[in-house]
Amino acid sequence: MAEDQSSSDRGTAHSTRGSYVTGGEFTRDTNYIEDRIVADVDAVNVLPTAEPSRIGELGAGLTEGATAWPAVPGKYRLVAARACPWANRTLIVRRLLGLEDAISLATPGPVHDARSWTFDLDEGGTDPVLGTERLQENYFKRFPDYPRGITVPAMVDIESGAVVTNNYPQMTLDFSTEWREHHREGAPDLVPEAQWEEMKPVIERIFTEVNNGVYRCGFAGSQEAYDDAYDRLWAGLDWLEERLTDRRYLMGDTITEADIRLFTTLVRFDPVYHGHFKCNRSRLTELPALWGYARDLFQTPGFGDTIDFVQIKEHYYVVHEDVNPTQIVPKGPDLSGWITEHGREALGGSPFGDGTAPGPVRPEEQVEPGHNPLYPA
Repeated sequence: MAEDQSSSDRGTAHSTRGSYVTGGEFTRDTNYIEDRIVADVDAVNVLPTAEPSRIGELGAGLTEGATAWPAVPGKYRLVAARACPWANRTLIVRRLLGLEDAISLATPGPVHDARSWTFDLDEGGTDPVLGTERLQENYFKRFPDYPRGITVPAMVDIESGAVVTNNYPQMTLDFSTEWREHHREGAPDLVPEAQWEEMKPVIERIFTEVNNGVYRCGFAGSQEAYDDAYDRLWAGLDWLEERLTDRRYLMGDTITEADIRLFTTLVRFDPVYHGHFKCNRSRLTELPALWGYARDLFQTPGFGDTIDFVQIKEHYYVVHEDVNPTQIVPKGPDLSGWITEHGREALGGSPFGDGTAPGPVRPEEQVEPGHNPLYPA
């Protein structure tokens, strides 16, 4: 998950070529920094040791070797690139819950080389709070020989400049639960405890077959691996199309964490996954329930207003040299349909349940005009 450098820089020693397509089936590295930021450090420390989870867990203790950090407003900076679907989840949850004052935001640019994301959108190419040019510097402040990918989202301890965690599946669950004291009035309950056990297999299937499924197609290193990935992806999307035909949201009448996790893949489907990742049986716009559902969410405050289509396309088509060696970014598709009527209100329900919608996006966090049909040029 990866900034804006010159084409000559991208094409030399730090090219990403060979980083993504390595032969056979694509396997995602899900070993993250599993430290957590929690409301009560002592209480979490005495819970039984938890097993690592690729979707996150509620009410669990720390995994082996992990450390608990206190949920203190102003202590951490969320580094989340708008281009990345995994980081996009944190942008949505942070906004829905009203955590803008508690957790500050750094947004790297959309493209990067093999080293890491850069803060090239900021004046002087340096994050004004962290004082670093590359997110890699913040990883190295924590682990000088950090051997894995420099991923977003990442929570950084502002005082030390060191990354606390990049465990994105757990991060949004902790935003909802461990940061509850700092939520805005009227914040929705995105992980209702009574629904969690029912939600887990839905989230698990969305992750394995759809969120990661598009990457399994795009980074397949053989025809056999691609064919299998394609079939699995479309089996998952057909299941979701059926599920969403008679219910407004994945878990019923209100938005939950499950919807956020699906939305960030759907919103990227036609601009990048359909062509760039060869997920081309159908466009999203040809799937009635999923297209209506995606538009419903896009037009809900906290969802579409976090989306930068220009950055999304630039990220995928420029960074993934293995898939697109020319690094040409396509002009299409037409995105005006995202703000057309969707008709999903007829299914009933209310996006925020007993809660309320978040207020307007802060001016400094608005998507650039022309990069999203909600923000025309």
